[in-house]
Amino acid sequence: MVTVTERPLEPGMIFEKLRKENTGSLIFHYAVVKGIEGEKQTSGIRFERSGDIESELSEIEEDIKARWNISDILLIRRVGMLKVGDLISLVAVSATASSDAFEACHHGLDRIRKMASLKKTELYID
Repeated sequence: MVTVTERPLEPGMIFEKLRKENTGSLIFHYAVVKGIEGEKQTSGIRFERSGDIESELSEIEEDIKARWNISDILLIRRVGMLKVGDLISLVAVSATASSDAFEACHHGLDRIRKMASLKKTELYID
């Protein structure tokens, strides 16, 4: 499943979407807007579309499904203006074995960080 949204993420609802009887491991990675970037203090980040985000997320999803034995995957990417502490994205993987879940989640995170279909603008406090 892939989702692009401007709305805040709700962790409890996400857990319920992925929980299944045959799942032995659920791995969630939430990326969060951090307050300090090097010497500068961040006030927020604006994420804008610069391509087809849904298609790029779908490619990541299919790549992960082809490489690891997973039960389900959920990739969520937020767009719009986000402030410090807001959730940016989620890679959530369920699998029978924890090794597959961890590896798939890590790979998904690496791919989401490098998405070409998003433009990121960091905003700093003067």
